[in-house]
Amino acid sequence: MKRLTLLCAASIASALGCVGAAAQSATAPLRMAELADLDLEQLTRITVMSASRRDESLAETPASLYVISRDDIRRSGAKTIPEILRLAPNLHVAQADASQYAITARGFNNTLANKLLVLMDGRTLYTPLFSGVFWEAQDFALDDIDRIEVISGPGATLWGANAVNGVINIITLPSSRTQGTLVRGVAGNDERGATVRYGGALPNGGTFRVYGKYWDRDNQQLQTGGDIVDSSKRANAGFRADWAGGADQWTVQGDGYWGDIDQLPAARSISGANVLGRLTRQLGADSVLRIQAYYDRTDREHPMQFKERLDIVDLEAQHSLRPAAAHNLIWGGGYRYARDRVENSANQSFIPANKSMGWGNVFVQDEIAIADKLSITLGIKAERNPYSGTEWLPNARIAYQATPEQLLWAALSRAVRSPSRIDRDVYFPGNPPFVLVGNDTFEDEVANVAEIGYRAQFSEAFSGSITAFYQDYPNLRSVSPGTGALVFANNNEGTSKGLEGWGSLRLTHGWRLSGGFVLQRLHIATKAGQVDIGGIAGLGNDPEQSAQLRSWWDIGSAWEFDAGVRYMGKLPNPGVPSYTVVDARVGWKPTRNLELALIVQNAFDKEHAEWGPPANRASYDRSMMLRAILKL
Repeated sequence: MKRLTLLCAASIASALGCVGAAAQSATAPLRMAELADLDLEQLTRITVMSASRRDESLAETPASLYVISRDDIRRSGAKTIPEILRLAPNLHVAQADASQYAITARGFNNTLANKLLVLMDGRTLYTPLFSGVFWEAQDFALDDIDRIEVISGPGATLWGANAVNGVINIITLPSSRTQGTLVRGVAGNDERGATVRYGGALPNGGTFRVYGKYWDRDNQQLQTGGDIVDSSKRANAGFRADWAGGADQWTVQGDGYWGDIDQLPAARSISGANVLGRLTRQLGADSVLRIQAYYDRTDREHPMQFKERLDIVDLEAQHSLRPAAAHNLIWGGGYRYARDRVENSANQSFIPANKSMGWGNVFVQDEIAIADKLSITLGIKAERNPYSGTEWLPNARIAYQATPEQLLWAALSRAVRSPSRIDRDVYFPGNPPFVLVGNDTFEDEVANVAEIGYRAQFSEAFSGSITAFYQDYPNLRSVSPGTGALVFANNNEGTSKGLEGWGSLRLTHGWRLSGGFVLQRLHIATKAGQVDIGGIAGLGNDPEQSAQLRSWWDIGSAWEFDAGVRYMGKLPNPGVPSYTVVDARVGWKPTRNLELALIVQNAFDKEHAEWGPPANRASYDRSMMLRAILKL
């Protein structure tokens, strides 16, 4: 607790909040030295889009939103998307083994966490199998990422079901900003990999890029000694093309991947591909239409559990306009179709094994200026899912812009986690007599949320954000007695309340500090007169406090030294001790086009665990790697 207090104090001293740890603009990458040259007016124009589905100033966004910038990603030394997400202080990121992670915001964390929505350039990454994300399948060319916007709190009115405790929106660069050749190589004591990317011009005046990436990871070690047997190999490739004509802007992009992940008794295999197309048409000065469609194919084989082939087709449209001077309106809708085919095993089955599902939605949200400095945002979404029918997802926010640099806001929201196949269709074991089965009366898990926040750009060097939240969950999942077997039911209830804050402080032209903290309390109980057998432990495993502090230092024009300390409080069930780790990076640019870096993770920590029961818990110790990035 003493370490947490010191880190929180340092985080608050460096600023209670965030311009997204010196977040970059949406139109050009910003290094820290460049950010230092911006005046206050430019700093308040940092652009985000996740809170309203349209570009808006972060200074005017009434939401708890943190931005991980492109330069933050490069300087962090992170090698994977989950490692990058450690930079967001409003997320709990726990590594379970070499490939699997538990990631969420505001509690209920699990390797099958199901209350966090993750997007990649508008494509939803969660699986309808369990409403969560297979993080080992999410890998991209990290140098192509423009920024990652992380909202803690609900975003269901605009983004739909599963946007309960947060939204992660990964936004990549347009191909016009990735021209030429880039080669990245990483080699360390337990992993190695390489990425090659090429960008060029199209005959129609547009631009394109293509990339390929390969990664190889060694086994992690058990805390009790010996290998976990979780080494992995992965390859992926992709492309993006952008072009414009008249009032239209077009984007087409896609990715394909393959991976083998060791696990007893045989390797777990994953593969898939996706393609997305998007048209943005400027209908007028304040009227923009966007139409987007994508196809996503996933193949997974988990030995002794299941084999799945999933096809998803998604279509959506949105229209943003200003029908009057005081109104900023956005409306739209979409439809998603999924065809899921499962090969069952003796240990686990989904009945029916093959299932087709559809989700439809319409939404509208209006930001209304009711006074010179006061505005309200009212929105609602109607979303129909194949299990529980139509859910209504309202949202009301009020924002007081005391000055262009200070924003006070409050919000009331309703979000739901819709049932998934694991809630309704799963059977353990795969053949009768069954011990645990899905329940065709399992309902949506509902969250009623209240928030109040404050964000300020106190000076050109000092910015901060702090949010208090209270979230009520009246019908959480339970494992309860049924007819002949245990079933998933909604016999638990709970609350989550807390305080989260982060900030950025530039000490000199070339030296910046950023930090943040989360304090939260979760209370989960079985409803009076109901029964839960072991379900509460399965709802999540969360710390009551976490904090981080990072230093970003330009040493002249050629050298950079970056270091960060992270504290994570203990986890209650199963118990995992608290830990503090230090990561560091030394970067050197001998020429304009070449960057070399030495990266050390867990620099002073002999070993620590982050997730899982003691018998099969992974242990993480010091790791070192060399990284080279060459641009031609």
